[in-house]
Amino acid sequence: MSAPVISPRTLRLTLAAAFLGWMFDGLEMGLFPLVARPALLQMQGGAVNDAFVGHWMGIITASFLLGAAAGGLAFGWLGDRVGRVRALSLSVLTYSVFTGLAYFASSPEYLAITRFCAALGMGGEWSLGVALVMEVWPEKARPMLAGIIGAAANVGFALIAIVGLFFSVTVHSWRWVVLVGALPAFLTLLIRQFVPESEKWKHAAATAPARPVREIFSPGLRRVTLLATGLTAIVLIGTWGTVQWIPLWADQLTGGIQPQAKAWTGLVAGLGAICGCLAGAWAGGRFGRRITYFGMCLGSFGSCALLFRGGLGYGPGFLALTFLVGAMTASFFGWLPLYLPELFPTRVRATAQGLAYNAGRVLAAAGALQMGALMHQFNGSYARAGAVITLVYVIGLGLIWLAPETKGRTLPE
Repeated sequence: MSAPVISPRTLRLTLAAAFLGWMFDGLEMGLFPLVARPALLQMQGGAVNDAFVGHWMGIITASFLLGAAAGGLAFGWLGDRVGRVRALSLSVLTYSVFTGLAYFASSPEYLAITRFCAALGMGGEWSLGVALVMEVWPEKARPMLAGIIGAAANVGFALIAIVGLFFSVTVHSWRWVVLVGALPAFLTLLIRQFVPESEKWKHAAATAPARPVREIFSPGLRRVTLLATGLTAIVLIGTWGTVQWIPLWADQLTGGIQPQAKAWTGLVAGLGAICGCLAGAWAGGRFGRRITYFGMCLGSFGSCALLFRGGLGYGPGFLALTFLVGAMTASFFGWLPLYLPELFPTRVRATAQGLAYNAGRVLAAAGALQMGALMHQFNGSYARAGAVITLVYVIGLGLIWLAPETKGRTLPE
């Protein structure tokens, strides 16, 4: 099939839809670490009990990750069946509505349910947005686009941290911050009204009926699907098992008397992550997919060891290392939008990416629960628990060499 001529306006609109969708995903992911500790303390009566917070933080984070895994597969399948744009708008609406409903949470169980339901939409948005952009834009732009999309979530993460700087998130005010998460609902109007459907998807859908779930587990794709899932799981376990907990750690280190500490920590981590995403995508395009992943695992393991084993209190040194950890651990999120689309043909791409990215979140949910268990075992020590979980990056140093190198290849049709 000859490549269709695509107008600059279409290119801009598809990138804007994917960027904004993933940016608001990041905003909502950054929102929970900001409100989690005051919300949970309010729900257990206001007494300081970090073991209780760690226990429920693990459960709620695991609920979010399981919801994202289910949503990634469900919305990815929907995107392969009915189109990227229609499924994308539904995914954004889902995570907006249920994040807003967390305003009414009166118990940790209710909070876990709303996070699970919101995550259904978040899990679908990533695979759909990536598939749409990579199918519409020219091949030569893929590394740049991967970095931009990867950075989008961390722009959102930084934005919600800025909200925390100017609005003290306490046991009395956290509900108002949650309402910010309902704002992306308005993005669905932009997507449905202005963003055109992928011509590659239209061609693939017209050529043969899509049976994406069956095909990604067929002999021809099964090994690649499992490898993609494993590589993604390592990234997500590191992020959700430890890095997402750093703002709570900052709150603990300051005894909860500096509400802005967790906001500054989230902001610094988000700014580092933006730099890391752009660097990860650039390095993948420049040096190759496999050696870049290896380097990112090595850098993430080393920087996390410095932070979690360094014995620092909250201060400039802590924030500097948080920036470095944010950059290294988030560099994968610039690499993944570059690599995953190159592994799967158009007719199953959204489903395969949704499964690989979000089945990794199921394993990451186990990591989050383990973090909660380690927090209990280590008497509420984020540092000791985080030092154990980040050993996962060592696995990635070997696993990547079993995966194919795709630098220089066109997207599979």
